[in-house]
Amino acid sequence: MNAESGFEIKPVYHSEDVPPDVPIGEPGEFPYTRGVYSTMYTKRPWTMRQYAGFGTAAESNARYHQLLAAGTMGLSVAFDLPTQMGYDSDDPIAHGEVGKVGVAIDSIDDMRRLFHDIPLDQVSTSMTINAPGSVLLLLYQLVAEEQGVPGSALQGTIQNDILKEYIARGTYIFPPKPSLRLVADTFAYCRAEIPKWNTISISGYHMAEAGASPAQEIAFTLANGIEYVRAALAAGLAVDDFAPRLSFFFVARTTLLEEIAKFRAARRMWARIMREEFGATNPKSLMLRFHTQTAGVQLTAQQPEVNLVRVAIQALGAVAGGTQSLHTNAYDEAIALPTEKSARLALRTQQVLAYESGLTGTVDPFAGSYAIEALTDEVERQATALIERVFEYGSAVDAIEAGFQKQEIETSAYRIANEIDDGERVVVGVNRFTVDEEEHYEPLRVDPAIEAAQRARLADLRANRSAAAVESALADLAKAAEGSANVLPLMKEALRLRATVGEVCHTLRGVWGVYHPVEHF
Repeated sequence: MNAESGFEIKPVYHSEDVPPDVPIGEPGEFPYTRGVYSTMYTKRPWTMRQYAGFGTAAESNARYHQLLAAGTMGLSVAFDLPTQMGYDSDDPIAHGEVGKVGVAIDSIDDMRRLFHDIPLDQVSTSMTINAPGSVLLLLYQLVAEEQGVPGSALQGTIQNDILKEYIARGTYIFPPKPSLRLVADTFAYCRAEIPKWNTISISGYHMAEAGASPAQEIAFTLANGIEYVRAALAAGLAVDDFAPRLSFFFVARTTLLEEIAKFRAARRMWARIMREEFGATNPKSLMLRFHTQTAGVQLTAQQPEVNLVRVAIQALGAVAGGTQSLHTNAYDEAIALPTEKSARLALRTQQVLAYESGLTGTVDPFAGSYAIEALTDEVERQATALIERVFEYGSAVDAIEAGFQKQEIETSAYRIANEIDDGERVVVGVNRFTVDEEEHYEPLRVDPAIEAAQRARLADLRANRSAAAVESALADLAKAAEGSANVLPLMKEALRLRATVGEVCHTLRGVWGVYHPVEHF
């Protein structure tokens, strides 16, 4: 059979299939093939996160309390599309999308509601937000300060990975150069103000969801990582000052062995890149630490309960591959937002793996397998060749603007789709083992009245704040954006005065412009 990356998986592997010049190494030691920590899960399991957010901040807050009560160890926030694009809920372009795919956050008032009665010095929070990632992080910091929690006590991650937006998702705002500046400003700000925060989660997940193969996923993700490191160095930061706070975000598919190999290869590649290309000396700068989410694109609307099995296999691959945190999708997410019961079942899947499977009893249990080690080497070989092709364009940004990564991903997606259509690749319940009639399922629906309520809250906010103070703060932000100063302190002041997410982003649009991709045919 063929791997998703396109190479052949042999029926039997032998010792001669494993190159003798590629040492496996020890857990917690360079090149970290076997894991970034020597003990991995033998002392404590991975962080169990559940991605949640829908409708209003108050509704999402209620779901967070349910998840924490069920044993979730970290929160993961989903934002609605207007928030992801830097628009307020009352902007005409936001109509029909408010609260649909995540929570609507327009101002500090919404962020207060989102984390009401949640002690921010006791939870780790991941926020899936990119173009306006720094804005949402500053709102989080402001709410923490109101709780009496200093920035030094905050732990979590903002995705803040704008390059993959140009490749696979499309929720970008500004052109690449000012976007990279904003990322570098966030690195510098967090080093001084929020030192435990992971300032970026360099994401292969969304490229994989768009159709990237495992080898493409890690190649294009690491190429973007190289671009971020270069941008930070160009801004005057020292590599060992910011690299320990870089983190990554990958998918876990049902192709178990290839996924385990992918994670191991990615760690080894990043360690070598950081040491050999950038001269990093701090061991933490060399460690590829990553969050994993199970593959939403592999969930099916047909026979949705089968997704419970898929998610369990995907989660097993992430754990066997050495993830630092994990989100398991709910079985019904191919149909609608997950219900409370399905979200709890998704969390229970992780808990069974952690406490019943025996996987946490030993580090890297697949190490030394002829198949796993050979697959690790093959994925690394393919990914390395792809990275070299990216930088033949000059930089990851140059390759993005030439459409290289997007075209490669689309080609891979087309190949896999054809294999499914032809029956070469089986999808249970879709092209084999189908049923004539599906059982009725009642999905969770988002109340359309949420948009009107959110608009009313914004009207009240604007009527009860100092318009002059907000206008002055936004003018100061615009001046900083025109120059070279770090824009985050001025953004924070504007947000403290109750400027909205949309107003801050619109101010930066006025200085930096917006990105319009070139179509490649």
